[in-house]
Amino acid sequence: MFLYPLIAAVIIAADQATKYLVRTSMQPGDRIPVIGDWMSIYYVRNTGTAFSMFSGNKMITIVLTTVLIIACIIFLIKEARSGSRITALFLTMIAAGGLSNLIDRLVLGYVTDMISCWSFAVFNVADIFVTCGCFLLVIYLFFTMKDEEAGK
Repeated sequence: MFLYPLIAAVIIAADQATKYLVRTSMQPGDRIPVIGDWMSIYYVRNTGTAFSMFSGNKMITIVLTTVLIIACIIFLIKEARSGSRITALFLTMIAAGGLSNLIDRLVLGYVTDMISCWSFAVFNVADIFVTCGCFLLVIYLFFTMKDEEAGK
């Protein structure tokens, strides 16, 4: 069980470190091209959730994020105890990313976003872990359920 908090701590540290680096070396709106026009470091202060939903409504974003993190942690503990390590790993990724963004909301009043690809939304390291954790969990559960159905 100690492995999941360690993984979460690494995710949170990586996310907070990249955000700190951006906040201390750039001004909001600054853009640094990384791969031509395709990818850049673009400092944005996001007061909303994914894709800036609920922008400017700090209480909704804090409550919503907190509820989702608590749900992830409850399922994470359940899955870790039942021996489903892969599910617990994906839930750790989701919870850690959400917690790191929640830290920003509580301390700064906004989430620091900085990775921009094409015209897509600007995101951060925590968002990558939340998205990948969700995607991998859905794929894993889809194939696990499909295998269980085939076995009946």
